[in-house]
Amino acid sequence: MTAPTDTPADAGPGSLPQLVLELRDLVAAYVRQETVVPLKSLGRYILMGLAGALLLGFGVVLLGVGALRVLQAETGSTFRGDWSWAPYGIVVVALGVGGALTWMARGARKARD
Repeated sequence: MTAPTDTPADAGPGSLPQLVLELRDLVAAYVRQETVVPLKSLGRYILMGLAGALLLGFGVVLLGVGALRVLQAETGSTFRGDWSWAPYGIVVVALGVGGALTWMARGARKARD
């Protein structure tokens, strides 16, 4: 004859409270893996993109100012007097053309992908 067990039904390794705790831990780990980790990666991606965009924008502004100074200083008396506005117009048009070319190249790349 076998003796009855003195342990309650919920104390074993497959007991319901233990399974609930394991399920909670498993769900928490899954949520962390599928949401928190990708969001951190996305945040780094966005941060690097913004930093790159700011640096490129700053570089373009400096190139524009440099081109303006070259036109004003190195062209002699060509852009003096009534033509003093011309270097500004030339730089604005050049930056506009560069921006349009960049925009069109970006659109062509998106269409290709």
